Amino acid sequence: MKRSPRLRDLLLTIALNAVNAPPAPFFYGGQAVVEGVLMRGRRHFAVAARRPDGTVIVYSDLLRQRMYNSRFWSLPFFRGVAGLVEMLHLGMRALQWSVRVQLGEEVQISSSTMRVAMAGSFVFAIALFIGAPLGISALLHRAPVQSVTGVLIEGGIRAAILIAYLLLIGQLPNIRRLFEYHGAEHKSINTLENEEPIDVAHVQRNSRLHPRCGTGFIVVVALVSIVVFAPLGVLQPALRIACQIALVPVVAAISYEVIRALARIRHTRVGRIALAPILSAQLLSTREPDASQIEVAIRALDAARAVEPTVGELVETP
Repeated sequence: MKRSPRLRDLLLTIALNAVNAPPAPFFYGGQAVVEGVLMRGRRHFAVAARRPDGTVIVYSDLLRQRMYNSRFWSLPFFRGVAGLVEMLHLGMRALQWSVRVQLGEEVQISSSTMRVAMAGSFVFAIALFIGAPLGISALLHRAPVQSVTGVLIEGGIRAAILIAYLLLIGQLPNIRRLFEYHGAEHKSINTLENEEPIDVAHVQRNSRLHPRCGTGFIVVVALVSIVVFAPLGVLQPALRIACQIALVPVVAAISYEVIRALARIRHTRVGRIALAPILSAQLLSTREPDASQIEVAIRALDAARAVEPTVGELVETP
């Protein structure tokens, strides 16, 4: 069947638009470290920290290109797992560097020590957010713990534990400082995405809350896990815990896509309503930063946006 000129022109227009379409926007991300901020760019990352003597030191390096160049790990859902693994690895690396900045470059923290610390953190998280909710649910729930209702109660308890945990650690002075740098990181990225000049004055005026946040991700994980774990309610407790651990990557992948989708519609009414619990949780994990902390976040963001020839360089400023 011969296509009409009008249909042919329409198909040609669609094809040309697809070829000439602008690339998908890249979203910078980051996290707070000891007296500093980590920022992740397209191909490299940068971490800035303030030394005890008041100077700021910045380090940048390449990201692991094999993961970012892989089509498989760029697919929806799979990219969430890849992003989570990368941020855990990158976060531990930046945290290790920031500790050395505070204690002195001569202090060496071995990779084995960091692996043990990461393993310990993982076990603690499993015990706190999977084991504890199951145990508390068994004590509070009159019906057999092997039920869908029991899993729903677990989800509510898991959310309550998260809130209590953030409230508790937020009282510690060092963690409060970390939360202030977390706020500085959010403010800097908000300033960039609002296309405003990235200086202390403009950054200070922006919100310390951001839809693409690790805290928000954890909140979404807690909500998604209620749905994903619901069918496991018929299992015995030990088997249920094993299955929940095995399904963590699935929950993380779904949660990552939810966060991305909500971030795209954050300026709509539906987006604002859906993001309300995510942003509210960040009131617990962020604090208003001062000008010196914002300066550190800006230095990290500027370095993350810099060209590749600066990769691997150390830069100090008064």
